[in-house]
Amino acid sequence: MPEGDTVWQTAKRLHTALAGRTLTRSDFRVPKYATVDLTGRTVLDVTPRGKHLLARIEGGLTVHSHLGMEGSWKVFADQQRWTGGAAHQIRVILAVAPDATAPDAATPDSPAAATRPAHTAVGYRLPVLDLLHTAEEDRAIGHLGPDLLGPDWDPDHALVNLLADPARPLGEALLDQRNLAGIGNVYKSELCFLLRVTPWLPIGALPAEHTAQLPVLAKKLLEANRDRLVRSTTGRRDQDLFVYGLARRPCLRCTTPIRAADQGDGSRERPTYWCPKCQAGPAPHTTPGTASRRRTQHRTTN
Repeated sequence: MPEGDTVWQTAKRLHTALAGRTLTRSDFRVPKYATVDLTGRTVLDVTPRGKHLLARIEGGLTVHSHLGMEGSWKVFADQQRWTGGAAHQIRVILAVAPDATAPDAATPDSPAAATRPAHTAVGYRLPVLDLLHTAEEDRAIGHLGPDLLGPDWDPDHALVNLLADPARPLGEALLDQRNLAGIGNVYKSELCFLLRVTPWLPIGALPAEHTAQLPVLAKKLLEANRDRLVRSTTGRRDQDLFVYGLARRPCLRCTTPIRAADQGDGSRERPTYWCPKCQAGPAPHTTPGTASRRRTQHRTTN
């Protein structure tokens, strides 16, 4: 499930493959941009912002995308089979040709200039795909709060945002990207478990010692996982997460079966997991394991 750490990894892969190179193929498979052709322009950089991706292109343009629940960007080498999904799920293709990185650096030990291989970046199932003027990126991301993995991270600002509505359930406040950017359903559930409160506890009722710890702990978790192939919050080899996706499994602390339910107004699936014994606060009356979503843990490297 894409969250801030996954998006950070995706941006890193795209930047490594495309930045500083000229596009040899540009294929937008959404009606609004079907006639757009960026071929011949240089990719300047690819930057994550919360759960958003910004690919900045020569000429003052930005390809803005959001992975949503099921979207992904895959990077393929020349002649490599594309494995990100069916052809009809592709929303955009950006490709670059091989290029020499140091034509004047040949030596007896390295007679030929190093060459970067051709790469093709393919965006699958992207629920949001826009082409913006770079100067107008705020139209897409200006509403976001401090980015947990970004240079603008400000824990004090994030905490002020979170506490602006004391009656709001903690889980909903954490998912609101206007408060802090980068948390999704996985980290919401894991953070609440680590704080020993349910996601339905009003954030204003969070004990003072936990309130100050909240943004710091959130950043610590995402930062620890931004370079990992498999997301882990437990530090254990036998179980990666404490509660997310583990309905009916015994809690690592007390062995009580973990419970699951959707949180929110029902407009989106918000699978939420908690231990009814370890976590204090209100919770819906459910039987163990009634949330609608599956756990997605492993993250591919391209």
